[in-house]
Amino acid sequence: MKPKFRHVAHDLSLMLLGIVMYCIGFTLFQLPYHITPGATTGLGAIIFYVTNIPVNITYFSVNIVLLIVALKILGFKFMTNTIYGIAFMTFVLWAIPEWFGDEHGVLPRILGENDMFMACIIGAMLEGIGLGFVFLGNGSTGGTDIVGAVINHYRDMSIGQGIIIADLLIISSSFFVFHDMRLLIYGYCTLFIETFMLDYVMNSARQSVQFFIFSEKYDEIAAEIVKTGRGVTVLDSQGWYTKQNHKVLVVLARRRESAFIFRVIRSTDPNAFVSQSKVVGVFGNGFDRMKGK
Repeated sequence: MKPKFRHVAHDLSLMLLGIVMYCIGFTLFQLPYHITPGATTGLGAIIFYVTNIPVNITYFSVNIVLLIVALKILGFKFMTNTIYGIAFMTFVLWAIPEWFGDEHGVLPRILGENDMFMACIIGAMLEGIGLGFVFLGNGSTGGTDIVGAVINHYRDMSIGQGIIIADLLIISSSFFVFHDMRLLIYGYCTLFIETFMLDYVMNSARQSVQFFIFSEKYDEIAAEIVKTGRGVTVLDSQGWYTKQNHKVLVVLARRRESAFIFRVIRSTDPNAFVSQSKVVGVFGNGFDRMKGK
């Protein structure tokens, strides 16, 4: 139970940190400059610009409807994976304007009145990094995630494609509110930067390296690597030209461990033949924990 509790606490911590970062980027850098991102927060921003209804109310209301749809179409299991994220994000979207807004609820433009470009970049980066942490914590913020899953249920389209289509429609609708092409372009830039940062966080957190080591002193190299706690697999191989049998070491390691492994190989057999490749994800003992919704 203790390892399970640590895993749950780790995931919740990542998810909560990610939601706070996302809400800071959206509320303090995007919303005051009328920049519309995608997702349900973007829809809430458009409604806020027109009616002054707080974003957290729209966000919560839309997600309740989407969760009911998801419960009927996708089942209760999908709903449980998003409800915690929606509840906490609703709270943070309410809390930040309460803390930073004036008595009328107006949020300050903390970068200055005319620095919309930097607000777009900083806000989108915080949103992308925040979403990356949420997904690394096996969480979800609902919204267009649910829309994408419903589209995937009925059509031969991936969830990612459904999310992108929904986000583009939300961002494009901001033009009919402001009639300003600059704000529309800023919205598209936000989506691009946010997606890039999300991918960067997801991939960099799981970057590992894979070694194929060909050496006559394979046993000495393997013994030194194993001393660090990293496993080694020995494969039988045969050179096609020489028809000679050889041993090949296969090592999966964290990227930061590459220098040590090369040092071991070089000091043991400088003539070893080594192939190193980057692996995006390695799951199992000693690496990342396999996650699935």
